[in-house]
Amino acid sequence: MNQGGREKPSGPVNARSITTIPSTSAASSHKHAAASSAASSASQTPAGLPTKYLAVDCEMVGTGPKGRISQLARCSIVSYEGDVVYDKFINPSVPVTDYRTRWSGIRRCDLVKATPFPEARKEILRLLMGKVVVGHAIHNDFRVLGYSHPAALTRDTSRIPLLNQRAGFAENECASLKRLTKAIFNRDIQTGRRGHSSVEDARATMELYRVVEAEWERTLASRSQAS
Repeated sequence: MNQGGREKPSGPVNARSITTIPSTSAASSHKHAAASSAASSASQTPAGLPTKYLAVDCEMVGTGPKGRISQLARCSIVSYEGDVVYDKFINPSVPVTDYRTRWSGIRRCDLVKATPFPEARKEILRLLMGKVVVGHAIHNDFRVLGYSHPAALTRDTSRIPLLNQRAGFAENECASLKRLTKAIFNRDIQTGRRGHSSVEDARATMELYRVVEAEWERTLASRSQAS
C-alpha cells in the first residue's frame, strides 16, 4: 500500500478473476436475483464468502471546457483481503483538458499507452458482475463507468451510520474516506502532493466495510425480510 500518495498500477489484470459478461437475458436474471443473493450473503459469517466481495476506486481526469466533465483514467479493484485484482490506467475516449494531478495522481505520460476506455470498461464489468461491490461515494465510480450495479449488491461506506458512530461523527454526515480512515484506524491516507492512490483508497474502503460488516449485513437482511 502506498501511504504517501500515487502508486503505479502493478501489472495486468488477473485473468483468473474475470468471468464472462453474461448475455442480455443472463444479465436480466442476475438483476432479478440480486436481492435474494444479498440476503443470502447477509446470513453468512463475516468472512463466509470473501470471494463475493470486491472494493473499487476510480480516479478521474477532466475533459471538455475547463475540464469540468469527469472521465475515468484509473481503476483499482481489491479483494476482501485487500489484494489487488485489477489496477490500470485508462485512456478516455475524448481529449483530456485537465489531468487533476493534485487529486487524481494522473499525469499525461500515464495515459500514453493506457488501456482504451471501451476495453477497460469490459474488463471491469466482468469482474464486478455478480459481486458485492464496496466503494466510498460509489455512485461517482459507477457514473464514470457508465454502469449501474444492483442496489442489493452495493455497499457504500459513505452512507453507513454504523461507521459514523464508530468514528464519532453525526449519523447522517457524509464523511470523507480520509476522515473515516483516520478516525477509525488512526491512519493517514491521501497525503502528500502526488495525488491519491486508487489502490490505497480501495483497500481503506474494504477495511472500513469489514469493521461493521456483520452488523450491517444483519441490518440489511432484516430490512429485506421485512419488505
